[in-house]
Amino acid sequence: MDSDVVLPEHSIHNVSRRRFMPAAGGLVLGLNIGQAGPREAAQTAARSPNAFVRVGKDGWVTVLAKHLDADQGAHTGLATLVAEELDADWRQVRVEGSPAQAGAGRNGSMAESYLPIRRAGAIARAMLVQAAAQQWRVPAGEIVIRDGIVRHPHSQRQAGIGHLAAAAAALPAPQDPVLKAPADFQLIGKEGVGRADNPAKTNGTAVFTQDFKLPGMLVAVAARAPRPGARLAGYDGQAARGVAGVRAVVEIPATPQHPAVVAVLAENTWAARLGRDALQARWQEGSPHEQALADPLDGYRAAVGQPGLAVTQEGDVDAAFASAASVIEADFLQPLAVQAAMEPLSCLVRLEERRCDIWNGEPVDPADQAAIARYLKVPVGGVTVTALHAGGNAGPRRGAQAGYLIEAVALASAARRQGLDVPIKLTWTREDDLHGGHVRPMRLQRARLALDAAGTPLAWHVRHAGLSRQADPAQGAARVDPPYAAPHQRVEQCSPPDGDIPAWYRSDGQAPVAFAAETLIDQAALAAGRDPVAYRAGLLAGQPRHARALAMAAQQADWGRPLPRTIPNTRRGRGVALHAACGTVMALVAEVTVRPCGTLKVDRVVCAVDCGVAINPGVLRAQLEGAIGAGLANCLHGLSWADSEAQQDRFHDSPVLRMDEMPRVEMHIVPSSEAPAAGVGAVAAAAVAPAVGNALHAATAQRLHTLPFSTKMDMPAPGVVPFMPAAPAVARQQAYGAPLPGRTASHRGADSEKRPQELETGALAA
Repeated sequence: MDSDVVLPEHSIHNVSRRRFMPAAGGLVLGLNIGQAGPREAAQTAARSPNAFVRVGKDGWVTVLAKHLDADQGAHTGLATLVAEELDADWRQVRVEGSPAQAGAGRNGSMAESYLPIRRAGAIARAMLVQAAAQQWRVPAGEIVIRDGIVRHPHSQRQAGIGHLAAAAAALPAPQDPVLKAPADFQLIGKEGVGRADNPAKTNGTAVFTQDFKLPGMLVAVAARAPRPGARLAGYDGQAARGVAGVRAVVEIPATPQHPAVVAVLAENTWAARLGRDALQARWQEGSPHEQALADPLDGYRAAVGQPGLAVTQEGDVDAAFASAASVIEADFLQPLAVQAAMEPLSCLVRLEERRCDIWNGEPVDPADQAAIARYLKVPVGGVTVTALHAGGNAGPRRGAQAGYLIEAVALASAARRQGLDVPIKLTWTREDDLHGGHVRPMRLQRARLALDAAGTPLAWHVRHAGLSRQADPAQGAARVDPPYAAPHQRVEQCSPPDGDIPAWYRSDGQAPVAFAAETLIDQAALAAGRDPVAYRAGLLAGQPRHARALAMAAQQADWGRPLPRTIPNTRRGRGVALHAACGTVMALVAEVTVRPCGTLKVDRVVCAVDCGVAINPGVLRAQLEGAIGAGLANCLHGLSWADSEAQQDRFHDSPVLRMDEMPRVEMHIVPSSEAPAAGVGAVAAAAVAPAVGNALHAATAQRLHTLPFSTKMDMPAPGVVPFMPAAPAVARQQAYGAPLPGRTASHRGADSEKRPQELETGALAA
């Protein structure tokens, strides 16, 4: 296959099913793709189809899909699946998005679609073969399709699939089409299959929300509270209306989804921004309780100091710790953060009687549509959301219960009440995104691990404090899952102080789990005097996927071989982390260098991933590289906060990973014939922090439990070598949470004694 094969250049075209059918003029197959995965999707076939495959008379093969392509390459994956089973010409397969009324899928598009979409391609192929067999009066078994050409080699007859589409449409669809064996794949899992949207995103023809316009629309830019609990005290609406291009100033009250805002509506974004600045909005601080939320660390400490709701309970944890040969414990802190996607928030709303049309780059959630319908008092079916290209898929854009969509709808409603019955595009500036968006909440975990005399995990105990987007508190807790399950486990969800509405952050639920578990396991290995990889491998009985991924990552990273030191007096180290989520198992090995001046550099990250069938390895590689970069940004940088307000404004001073900080990333795919996993990128983003932290310990003997790590650290004393076994912790009988004997403020385990600013800046201790 040519290494530069790409799909034809096209934007995301959104068409209705009604338009899709008459335009077909050929073979159209409807199929149902469920929300939970291929197995569950097979049980929902009786529902109305939510995806279609069309073979047109012109030979083009089109998939009408419900899935948003927010830079993950989902549309390329769908095109690959259809082209594979249909044996279509790869250059004549495309994917079109459809406006969603029943909720388009978020993550897991390939997991949901893998079998249904392949099956649709196989059905279409069988029908085209049967149509050719009838026309040519030859056995169907003698007909082959290759690159969109149907051939009968014996008689040398051939025809394009477009010429046979109409005849095939008149035939009954087979119920059990034969799918290709993985050994026969020509596209799935092969290198060189380019992304569908690369040309459009390179030449600027891709349409994002900010590019999309409707006749007569106005742009809204809003002033928002600078910190949680602040209330709008006043503004100068007359000054704002005096700005050229400004048409109106509208105010909307606070709701559970968003605080009160005042917005300027103008003919263009620049005028709206100037008008917003002219408002000179004034804000009044909230109640003492709300003001206390601006510095919640003390409340989090208090929360983990008391028993919480047990979300996992196995065995007798208290007895296990009482009889343990050694105990390892630490507090793990993940501070406030903002997703800061490359594309700031933007949303276009058009209101009509009992109808609301929205255009934006967001995965559509039924809860969003229901919340908008409740706000407008219209039927849920009257709310349609059309997905455009999206430059990032997290933060407020990913928030359930509508979030900023409700804000945009509220502004459009307020405009209508003022006589402006026009489409309204809500636009956030970069400063708005950093200062006014919902943040990833602080998460504090108090975790301890009991070891028996052989150094094997005997019991886990974790107390987790942190707001979660999930209704189920167990989803927000730091659960200890296999492969490191111990006979005794207890995970408690502790209630921190109430705070701002949490935003969806990449790997939000996974990151604290992986950071704590993989750091403690590494400490356990070193306390036992064992190599970290060998120690983990010994705990993976009955976990073959984990064992294969760990072995591959260690082999490809030359684990155990000394790292070269090309710069005198530097310290180098490797660290490993193993993490599983979303059906993906991943092992990372990070290599770091600490220079004599104490500057930290992550040089290389080796990633072994088992995610089922890797439909498009090139897309997978891009996802992992981006996710590792995002995870490193969280490891190495952090926003500065004062009174719960970010002190940075734009990318010139906000913590985006710089090009010279990006390590060399090597991806290795563990062969698999299983269906694709529901997610990959978030798993890598979560595993980076413990891998880097463990590598730093290997290089400097400093153990870090707080994110972000500092890029400037103290060099270790001479004589400290990588993988120096730590002294076993003393088994204790004191109440959980009491300080370890001999602990001082210079030890990272004494996080409870650190000042908040030290915790949030990730100051390193020896």
